[in-house]
Amino acid sequence: MLALAGAVAGLSASPWFILPALFIGLPVLVLAFDGMDAERPGGRFRSGFLVSAAFALGYFTLTLHWLGAAFIQQGGEFLLLMPFAVLALAALLALFWGVAGGVAALVWPKGPGRIVLLAGALAVAEWARGHLFTGFPFNLVGYALTGTDSLMQLDAVIGPYGLTLLALLIGFTPALLIERRVWPIALAVLALGAQVGFGTWRLATTPLPPDTALAVRLVQPMILDHADWSADDPASIIGKLTALSAPGLDQIDLLLWPESVFPFFLTRYQTGLQQIGAMLPERTTLLTGAPRDPLGPDGQVIPDNPGYNSILAIRRGGGVVASYDKVHLVPFGEYLPYPDFWRQLGINQFVPGTNGWAPGTNSRLMQVAGLPPFLALVCYEAIFPGDVGPVADAAFMLNVTNDAWFDGSVGPEQHAHQARLRAVETGMPLVRPANSGVSFVTDALGRITGQLPPLTAAVLDFSLPGKIAPPPYAVWGEGPFVLALGLFAVLAFLLRRGKRNADDVRRLAGT
Repeated sequence: MLALAGAVAGLSASPWFILPALFIGLPVLVLAFDGMDAERPGGRFRSGFLVSAAFALGYFTLTLHWLGAAFIQQGGEFLLLMPFAVLALAALLALFWGVAGGVAALVWPKGPGRIVLLAGALAVAEWARGHLFTGFPFNLVGYALTGTDSLMQLDAVIGPYGLTLLALLIGFTPALLIERRVWPIALAVLALGAQVGFGTWRLATTPLPPDTALAVRLVQPMILDHADWSADDPASIIGKLTALSAPGLDQIDLLLWPESVFPFFLTRYQTGLQQIGAMLPERTTLLTGAPRDPLGPDGQVIPDNPGYNSILAIRRGGGVVASYDKVHLVPFGEYLPYPDFWRQLGINQFVPGTNGWAPGTNSRLMQVAGLPPFLALVCYEAIFPGDVGPVADAAFMLNVTNDAWFDGSVGPEQHAHQARLRAVETGMPLVRPANSGVSFVTDALGRITGQLPPLTAAVLDFSLPGKIAPPPYAVWGEGPFVLALGLFAVLAFLLRRGKRNADDVRRLAGT
């Protein structure tokens, strides 16, 4: 029952954004806490842990079920692992909610203070899963409140963890109807109305600078053999990319190709580099996702280094003039945590290709001659709020990605929506070339100004939008979230104390 309620609440996440589901699923969790029967402190913690973890298991299983699509694409023995892997990840993430729920159960009060307490505890759990053990902030509960351009503008002020605290609090309010308390529901409706009003006002009144003079071409190539390193066909892949890119390229300053369309080290294929270099006019720079050889500053191969998942800047003639190596790698996808343990089970890597990647150490701020400085984000790196790089020094964000592993699922849409929110939080346009979609460009308020249809080989030409002054979240970070947590703690304490005083008065009156 609790797992089902969690799954219902999950329908409020991207791309469904069924907001009433939040108000149906979350109150069940509060009522489950109310029904706990455990007198000893250890029993209360255990009960709160189990209740919260069961609810979270349903939420994460529904919202992350699409990860199984990667196993379907690989087939074979990996297909057998699919249901276990999805459930194992959901269970692992549910542990964060379990611990937070256990702590909340230790001091579980009566009255409205209990939803304030539980909202604060679970918001901390969401922050923890976004940061601890490399972090995995996918589908934060607060993203339910970002389904429209106007709703997502509050993210620029309080960030996704602040939105999570708000979403939990208002989502819990229907649980108070059992006590015939209507005013919390009214406050929740007012809060949502205020959020819409603020977003509408910000969209209407924020002055946006004119588009820059930088002419950009984004290529969505639909390279379907991107993952098969054993059957790579460099000539065919580069031929398709250049055929899509070349027409009218002399009018373009910046050409963009997505992540991991090359199932080979591009710098080892000099014929291909020369073909790319011959295509590029003098004015045009190519930024492309590509594997990079594990070479040190001295040009020598770094021992025991499998290479990097990188962004390469290439100019006319085929020379690589700058690069960025992905820093935040995907566990089990791009590297194996605790590799010795998995090797004992005969598993060296969960995805085909090289033996994983090494993490980069360079700054995300890329500076290439002839281009404005920009923040480089490879795929998964765009889901981490507050960790995109030096916002004040960059003109835009570039998020190269390849979500073709998950084509046919909701995964690419979820990933794209969360990337959009980084534009809202930083006040910078986001440019996102994806192999098979979702490819788009946003303005500095996160609104999509140009987009390609998914699962289609196509190009998108546009002028780079301008940036605005960094919004509050880019300046304050999680400061408002921490402040709100402190206020929630004080409010929960006062409400709990007020309830105790009222009970004492009634007992005295009864005597």
